[in-house]
Amino acid sequence: MTAGSTLTHGTTAEHELAALQREHGRPLFALLLRLCDGDRQRAEDLVQETLVRAWQHPEALRADDFASVRPWLMTVGRRLAIDARRARQARPAEVGDAVLENARVISDHAERSAATLDVRRAVKTLTPEHREVLVLVYFQGASVAEAAAALGIPPGTVKSRAYYALRALRRVLPGYAADLR
Repeated sequence: MTAGSTLTHGTTAEHELAALQREHGRPLFALLLRLCDGDRQRAEDLVQETLVRAWQHPEALRADDFASVRPWLMTVGRRLAIDARRARQARPAEVGDAVLENARVISDHAERSAATLDVRRAVKTLTPEHREVLVLVYFQGASVAEAAAALGIPPGTVKSRAYYALRALRRVLPGYAADLR
C-alpha cells in the first residue's frame, strides 16, 4: 500500500487494513519482536495496536511526502513499544498463578496472637522446674551452659528438663507439634 491510497471507514477500510497487514505486517512484527526482547505475544499486540492507529489516522497514510507507509508504521510501532516498556517498568511485575501456588503462606497478626496465647497457656501447665529451663533456653536464648549456671544445676539436667518440657508441650499443643520438633 502506498501513501496515495485512502483508508476510509467501512468495508473499503477493512480491505485496505488487511492489505497493510499483508504488505507491512512481517517487517513490523520483526522490529517489534526485537524491541520486546523476543516476547511474541507482546509484539503481536503491538502490531495490532499499530494497525489500529493506522485505521484511526488515515490522513497520516495519505501524506504525499513519502512513497510508502512503512516508515510511518515502523515509527508508530517503535513508539508504542517504548511506551509499553516504560509502563511495565513503572508498575510492579505481574505474578503468575504458579508463583502464587509455591509462595510461602505467612500467617496474619490474629493467628500469631492466638498462637502466642495458646503457647503461654501451655507453658503455665508445666512444672516450675521445666518452665524455668524452657524460658531460659528457648525464650531468652541462653545456652545450656548459661542456663545451668543461672539455675545452679548440671548441664545434663538442663537438657533433660528441656526435653521433657517440650514433650509435655507437644501433648498440650497437638496442632503445633511440627513447630516444636
